[in-house]
Amino acid sequence: MTDKELKKLSRAELLEMLLIQSREKQHLEEELQEVKGKLEEKEIRIAEAGSIAEAALRLSGVFEAAQKAADQYLENVKRAAEGNPEP
Repeated sequence: MTDKELKKLSRAELLEMLLIQSREKQHLEEELQEVKGKLEEKEIRIAEAGSIAEAALRLSGVFEAAQKAADQYLENVKRAAEGNPEP
C-alpha cells in the first residue's frame, strides 16, 4: 500500500490494520518458537545418534580385542594339551 493510500484511510481502518498485523506477528512468533523447539529436538537426536554410533564403534574394538585374547588363550590351551611349550 502506498503512502497516498494510507493517508486516505480513517483512524479506525488504520487501527484495524495495525491490529491485524499485530495478531499476525504474534502468530508468526509462536510458530517460530515451535519450529525452534522441533529443531532443537532433532539436533539432540542427531547428537545422540552420533554418540551411539561412536559407542558402537568403540565396543566393536573392545570385542575385537577380546576375541583376539580368547583365540590366543585357546591356542595356548591346545599347545599345552599337546605338550608343546609356548612360543
